[in-house]
Order: sequence, then structure tokens, then C-alpha cells
Amino acid sequence: MAKRPPALDRIDIKILADLQRNGRTTIQDLAAKVGLSPRASLERVRRLEGAGIIAGYRAVIDLTHLSRPINVFAEIILAKHAQRGLVERRLAAMEDVVECWEVTGTTDYLARFTCVDLTRYEALTTLLIDDPGLGISRIVSHVALRAIRRFAGYPESLLSGKST
Repeated sequence: MAKRPPALDRIDIKILADLQRNGRTTIQDLAAKVGLSPRASLERVRRLEGAGIIAGYRAVIDLTHLSRPINVFAEIILAKHAQRGLVERRLAAMEDVVECWEVTGTTDYLARFTCVDLTRYEALTTLLIDDPGLGISRIVSHVALRAIRRFAGYPESLLSGKST
């Protein structure tokens, strides 16, 4: 049976909103922002982590300082839906697939590939299409030109769990 997440109050929401913008904030700074003592703030953060609401922390890396990768959004269409699990495991195991979603409509999956170049992307998609066991009929590729807005955290209205 699934464990029910704890009820969140407005201070929990403020903590979540602040931590997703700056995961390296100190407990002292966080406490000052939410109006609690550092100890009470730390206890809340630990409770949110323990409940799985805060799933982890990571650095946001600006790859343009290291290399000039390409991003390709790939629509993956299956001919054999019976192989769904195998396709998902294969995509999840590919290092260049940095994000993948099962979607509705004529496309089965939308995957974001971040590759060193188009040659690498083409090699990866050729391997996928040429594997008859996967049953991929087609991959439609969209090469990203530039980011307009990158993911910077969820809207605070979604963190409260209340629809507006």
C-alpha cells in the first residue's frame, strides 16, 4: 500500500519553492526566508526528504562552457506495442537520452537526446530502428536551435497540491 504524503502547509510550500530555485541555500538563509528557526526548518526539510517529496539535489550544468552538444527531440513511433517494456529499458539505458516521456497521440514516446554531434545521434537512432526486436517503425527528429526557456522548477501553485 502506498504511503500517503504528509499534508503540506504554506511554509512547506515556501521551503520547496526556495530549494528548487537554490538547492545550496543554507538552513539559516532558508529559515530566514520562511520565518522559522534553523532547527525547525531543518526538521521540515528532512521530513520532506523522508517523504520522497524532495527526491534529491543536483547541479545544473551549462554545457556551453564545456562543449557544443546538439539537442534533438525525437518522436518515437512503435509498430509493435508488445515490445514497449524492452523499448523503455533500452531508452532508459542510453546515456544520450537525457529525458523520455510516454505520450498520447500518434507518437508513443518523446525523447530528448543530447549528443556530441549529429553523427552520434544518427548512429543511436539507426541502432534503435534496425533492431527488429524493438519494433520501432519510425523516429521523427527535431533538432533544437536554441532554448527559449529551460526548466527552472515547478510553479508554486502545483507544489501546494491545490488546483486553481
